[in-house]
Amino acid sequence: MPSPAGVGSAAAVDRLLEWFDTDGADFPWRRTRDRYAVLVAEVQLQATQAARVVPFYREWMRRWPTVEALAGASLGEVLRVWQGLGYPRRARHLHDAARRIVAEGWPAPERLTDLPGVGTYTAAALRCFADEEAVIPVDTNVARIMARRFPDGWPGTPDGRGWAVGQALMDLGRLHCTARAPSCDSGCPLRDRCPAADSGTVAEVTPKLRPQGRYQGSLRQRRGLLLAALADAGRVAVDQDPDAAASLVQDGLAVRRDDDLVPVP
Repeated sequence: MPSPAGVGSAAAVDRLLEWFDTDGADFPWRRTRDRYAVLVAEVQLQATQAARVVPFYREWMRRWPTVEALAGASLGEVLRVWQGLGYPRRARHLHDAARRIVAEGWPAPERLTDLPGVGTYTAAALRCFADEEAVIPVDTNVARIMARRFPDGWPGTPDGRGWAVGQALMDLGRLHCTARAPSCDSGCPLRDRCPAADSGTVAEVTPKLRPQGRYQGSLRQRRGLLLAALADAGRVAVDQDPDAAASLVQDGLAVRRDDDLVPVP
């Protein structure tokens, strides 16, 4: 008789993979191992829900299917296509990264963070989702799962399943082990012997996130509105929102000409 899966046991990992093999989401970026395509997806997914990213990802890859195509585009065009995803500095960083890759080649795996906009998480995601290494990209969702279900550490990734483990953890955090109202007792594949659920300490052990400021009326919202107007009209008056205009210029997302903002070349 097989032994039950204990806290942090390899059997729990096997159950996770069985669940993912049957119920894993079919996102377009999961159909490729191309580093550039994975990089695009990971940058777009930063602070943005997967379902919302799908149409933006498809349009982006239609326009710029290769890193060389993106490197040859103007930043102004890139920002126009990005419009609606928010946090436009991500688009500028992605564009800068593409130009560096074309000029210098991809960095070694341990130097991926040298690319503009690529931090520790995105570097790990490239190694996992493009190179299929047994590296777990730890974002807030995965950190939450580890704190709740694997407090004694990850028990190990089966040979050849690095990609699937990374994606399975993403789906688990998105669908079941959520930040609020996790579905511990209604379908979670790792509910059996989950230490946080068994002890009733799910909320207590969940890593605390820094609260976000109010979006309505914030500088971030005003920057987005100004960029949207710039994308539509090709030119907007600086005095429409001087502070937001100055912030966009400072971040290299727009250029000031006399009393107007214009797209970057």
